[in-house]
Amino acid sequence: MASTSPPGVLKAYQHQFQKDFSVFLKCRSEEMVAGGRMVLTIMGRESDDPSSRECCYIWELLALALNEMVSQGLIEEEKVNSFNIPQYTPSPTEVKLEVQKEGSFIIDRLEVSTVNWCIASGNELCNSDQVNDDGYYVAKCIRAVAQSMLASHFGGAIIDELFQRFEKIVSDRMAKEKTRFFNVTISVMKN
Repeated sequence: MASTSPPGVLKAYQHQFQKDFSVFLKCRSEEMVAGGRMVLTIMGRESDDPSSRECCYIWELLALALNEMVSQGLIEEEKVNSFNIPQYTPSPTEVKLEVQKEGSFIIDRLEVSTVNWCIASGNELCNSDQVNDDGYYVAKCIRAVAQSMLASHFGGAIIDELFQRFEKIVSDRMAKEKTRFFNVTISVMKN
């Protein structure tokens, strides 16, 4: 998903999240005793907008790397246009609603936290000494998540070059702007 995704795509991803998270909660509740507790931390967003930068930006940067390769004739544009990452990052409101709707748990606490891409900088921009290292680590993290999907769709031959380009794009952005992931953490108790 991205800021340019059609509303129907956003709705389909949201619906799949609702279905999957509800099944997850139901299955966990069957494994737990009454009064048992569970803490979950999932990638999410603060905003209620499912296409916000908070959840899609890292994938938009990967799309930039893919589109660079299209412009150089290294991969086909149709392949890029038909590629999707099956990820939905819910807002705290959506997580709360699904827990309440499923009905097996009482919410103790619900929080959003941020994880800066630039590890050592806190809330500031990466300094020039660390931006390349941190760009490398962010690219490696995303590669661990997406490599098998990308290789399956585009073929394994493009992977190294794609992630070299992605690392440069990420490093550049980290030097110019605050970059961070959002986590939604929820603590629940079984009814």
